[in-house]
Amino acid sequence: MPSHSSEVGDDTISIVELEEEAHVGVKKVEAALQVYGRYSRWVLFASLALASFVYALDSSTTPAYLTFATSSFGEHSLIGAITVVQSLIVAVGKPVIAKIADVSSRGTAYVTVRYSVIASAPSVGVIAGGIILYAIGLQLLTQIVIADITTLTWRGLVVSLASTPFIINAFVGPNISSAVVEHLGWRWGYGMFAILMPLVLAPLITTLLWGERKAKKLPLVDSLLSRTRSRARSLSRYSQTTRSSKDSRQFNYDILKQRFQRIAEQLDLVGLILLGAAISLILLPLTMSVSGSLRSGPIIAMLIVGVVLLGVFAYWDIRVAKIPVFAPRFMRNTSVIIAALIGFFDFMSFYLTYTYLYSFVLVVKPWSLVNATYFMQAQSVALTFSGIIAGICMRYFHRYKYVLITGLIVRFAGVTMMIYSRGANSSDAELVATQILQGLGGGLAAVSSQVGAQASVPHADVAIITALVLLLTEIGGAAGNACAGAIWSNTMPRNLEKYLPWLTDVQRADLYGSITSVTSLPRGNPVREGAIQAYDDTMKIMVITAVVVSVLPMLLALGMPDWYLGDKQNAVDAADLDGRKSQSGGTHVGLTILHH
Repeated sequence: MPSHSSEVGDDTISIVELEEEAHVGVKKVEAALQVYGRYSRWVLFASLALASFVYALDSSTTPAYLTFATSSFGEHSLIGAITVVQSLIVAVGKPVIAKIADVSSRGTAYVTVRYSVIASAPSVGVIAGGIILYAIGLQLLTQIVIADITTLTWRGLVVSLASTPFIINAFVGPNISSAVVEHLGWRWGYGMFAILMPLVLAPLITTLLWGERKAKKLPLVDSLLSRTRSRARSLSRYSQTTRSSKDSRQFNYDILKQRFQRIAEQLDLVGLILLGAAISLILLPLTMSVSGSLRSGPIIAMLIVGVVLLGVFAYWDIRVAKIPVFAPRFMRNTSVIIAALIGFFDFMSFYLTYTYLYSFVLVVKPWSLVNATYFMQAQSVALTFSGIIAGICMRYFHRYKYVLITGLIVRFAGVTMMIYSRGANSSDAELVATQILQGLGGGLAAVSSQVGAQASVPHADVAIITALVLLLTEIGGAAGNACAGAIWSNTMPRNLEKYLPWLTDVQRADLYGSITSVTSLPRGNPVREGAIQAYDDTMKIMVITAVVVSVLPMLLALGMPDWYLGDKQNAVDAADLDGRKSQSGGTHVGLTILHH
């Protein structure tokens, strides 16, 4: 009869075994690359292109609906809070999806986007709940799959080419969104994607699962799973011999409990919950506060609890978690840390200027909905175009650091010029030029920093590293949204009172709560002109704050290592895309998946 200590030893999954199980998905995709034929490879690329197109269409239309959705409930000021919640859920969801992709496979990790909740939303609260279901995994998984199937030489270019649908949808999207708002209503705008997304993702998911299923016959995956399977069988036999039949129900419960515990350890669910709760409690009070309420008891209590939970998360990840979200080897990786911090501050600066931009141009400029939405897409077009330029530069120069620094300098120049161009009396050309300049810098910076982070880790860590960089980037976006929301809620009511003193409090509250109450008035109307001045003063504070924040990414980029981008999966080992290692240094064609 085995002793209790030996039973505990048999039932305890070691960290090494957890790490092996946590990278089964990586081995599956490496094996799949060995079985894909010429046509299946092109189907995979075509499926990625189709998914990227609809993702770009979604991003080019749905932000416009939020302004009208919140205004329809008289809650226009909550845009900042809703986007903070969205950013936080998307951010915390990324490591979960990345680890699912590693633990299971890339195909099974794809998540279908659902907007049906928003389409039938009875309140702004339900709208917020529906938006945070937004495509947590689509963007991330596309980036992971591209990293799986491209070498460093070509990765930046392929990543940027995956964004080219933004150029097309910059012209298609505004016409769709304006037509939907004017003729169908914003609910239909969200609802159409509940139908589209399952259809366009089906070919991609089918292709990935087909390759993984075919690759199961290869010893690459079977050898990795053999120890886990044999251990599971031995545990099963041992449990069956030590438990009577009357304990079968308890036995099944213990097995399910053990499996859930292993999944929770692999995903670090506790750590992710602590992180999400901490960031939410710190940022949401800022964006939902009104003038003077930052000193109120509930707001202070939420901020204190958020800071405490952030400390608890740090202790959990460092001392307790078996496979922490922020593993020590990642914290020692300069490329990863700098790329994540650059993304954090860059997104924070961007969303400070972007959160209320659509509302600003609708109020300040006499533009139609189509033209206002065209303007909102100008930065995306510039970002996509410069991303392709960045990819070409990295393809031929095999370096990325100077592309990154150049992009951040250009982006800083664009943000600085907004101090003047975001004024109520600026010309259309000045307003558009700063958007384009900021986008050109953003494209250079985004592609180069992502490739730099991925180059610094082996293939087994690519998914989680990509997720962690995007996690900090999204949190930075949430911080930017929170700051924008705090500035809006604490300055706009005072500015409306300053420029429209003859209105009653109820009338000013109506202008504050619904943008359509302002845009329904013609230019030249005293109320419209007063609202324009209020928007001008509030936007200027946001832009100046963004300029200060945008200095930090430029300084951080100076310390970024400049890895050589060669014909390998990464820059730290000699592994090819299919997981096999060679000592020759790699002279084969970079985009291996296109060749057999």
